[in-house]
Amino acid sequence: MSTPRRSSQRHNRPRRARGRSRVGERFEVEAGPVAHGGHCVARLPEPESRVVFVRHALPGERIVVEITEGTDGDRFWRGDAVRVDVPSAERVQPPCPYAGPGLCGGCDFQHVALPAQRDLKTAVVREQLVRLGRLDAASDLVTGLHVEAVPVAGRGDDGLRWRTRQRYAVLPDGRPAMRAHRSHELIAIDDCLIAAEGARPADAHQPLVEEGTLRPSRDPATHDVTVGSRTHPFSVASDGFWQVHPEAPRVLVGTVLELLDPQPGERALDLYAGVGLFARFVGEATGARVVAVEADRAACQHARANLAALEPASVECGPTDRVLRSGLDEPFDLVVLDPPREGAKRVVVEQVVDRRPRAVAYVACDPAALGRDVAIFAEHDYELTAVRAFDLFPMTHHVECVALLEPRRR
Repeated sequence: MSTPRRSSQRHNRPRRARGRSRVGERFEVEAGPVAHGGHCVARLPEPESRVVFVRHALPGERIVVEITEGTDGDRFWRGDAVRVDVPSAERVQPPCPYAGPGLCGGCDFQHVALPAQRDLKTAVVREQLVRLGRLDAASDLVTGLHVEAVPVAGRGDDGLRWRTRQRYAVLPDGRPAMRAHRSHELIAIDDCLIAAEGARPADAHQPLVEEGTLRPSRDPATHDVTVGSRTHPFSVASDGFWQVHPEAPRVLVGTVLELLDPQPGERALDLYAGVGLFARFVGEATGARVVAVEADRAACQHARANLAALEPASVECGPTDRVLRSGLDEPFDLVVLDPPREGAKRVVVEQVVDRRPRAVAYVACDPAALGRDVAIFAEHDYELTAVRAFDLFPMTHHVECVALLEPRRR
């Protein structure tokens, strides 16, 4: 869990114009269901009859949407709810003054009550598992899934002050800023309400200005992770990947251990291992061979240090598909998959099932990627037998899932 592979910063390709721009036009519509990505789906009335993905709306609301992206030739448009005529009962006043149409693009759901945010995310995860994962919508796995709250220790569950690492853009006058949604436009901010103490603009330790970005010191960090009665320190590069919610490592490791139920003597693979978080706890539970596979060289160095106390542990540095294609061609009992946002994809899934593990724990930061990979596992007689989802990114559309895949029982 150390490589910077899950950056939320987007790099949108310039799009070729497909006719007359409709940006700035406004339409009265009813917002439809939530969709993956932090928006609702709406259909414009005749003569447009165009689908619009609308931010800052809630299902069932009567709104005025202003088009933010779209031309006559596009299949769908994007827009913002700039006026709400009939609000949802779940709509609240955003706690952050920089949240809303045309403002900071960091949060998607500040206008939604926290329980309703989790209901929206639950609907998205279920829909992706059914549409892409080919699960039965009436199955217990789907209907029993609910995104779970993860309160911050000592703070509670208000959805704020949870993000322990944050990058800020810097305006020419030196003020910190955030980007607008799908844009390079900078919005000056005094404070980010989801940033934890120490990650706020005024708290940045020895900030550096590099390419217009405010960054913390480059010194490596150490994170202590406690799961049950075990506590281990993990060294992480300052710019390496580490979960930004302070409770995420504990929750995710605990769930992986619960689902895998590792037994003494079982051999394990930790793929996309980062600095070896899962490998450390799984290897400790089995007392047997555990191999962490990670592409980022700096993360591999930290993983070797973090796993040094486990004699049967080793680290293979290289892209997961290449490492599995060229070596480790032996049976493994357990596999932990924690891939980047695009998922493990077919080439890795097929190499995993080729090793015939009795259980695979899949940690997913994108429900669509999880759904696609679940379908590939099913092609090879591995079925989804359990899945949990956690609200580790309140106020945003992001959600973390942990799924268990096992050989299909005949």
